[in-house]
Amino acid sequence: MPDVRLTTPSFLVLGIIDKLGEASPYDVKIEAARTVAPFWSVPHAQVYAQCDRLLQAGLLAEVRREGGRNRRLMRVTEQGARALRGWLDDPAFVPVEARERGILKLWFGASPGTHAPVQITEHTRALDAYESLAASVGELLTRGQREALEFGIRYERMMVDFWHWVADRDPGDNSA
Repeated sequence: MPDVRLTTPSFLVLGIIDKLGEASPYDVKIEAARTVAPFWSVPHAQVYAQCDRLLQAGLLAEVRREGGRNRRLMRVTEQGARALRGWLDDPAFVPVEARERGILKLWFGASPGTHAPVQITEHTRALDAYESLAASVGELLTRGQREALEFGIRYERMMVDFWHWVADRDPGDNSA
């Protein structure tokens, strides 16, 4: 088995397949969009590439479903389960990689008066959706899932607060 460098997307794929028991790359893509996309996006092509890499490394095993489209189903091997457990147990800090397009636009001189109202509306919409989800299924989530949802709620609250602060600043104030 080749030695492969595992990345966060590698563990995302391992984690989803582990939770589902077995899954096709398409199933992984759908489950990622349904569950972790609000706080960790992964391009669809990367899901397929990761599945192939993990299969080659022996961290996933593949079974072909007979009939129909001869669909590939993968499951986590014992070696893959050990790698996933090791990653889950590793407390190492990795700095947040913020990718907020509105913030980048502000950096390069975009008009706060133009962007703040849209950002406030959209972040409020996301906050309302998270709070609604927490109210409707919060009791059904695992502790980790509920904590991830709480992160989304707190993040959106912070972004709404931030964009209100941007909108309320004096337009002529260019100081820090």
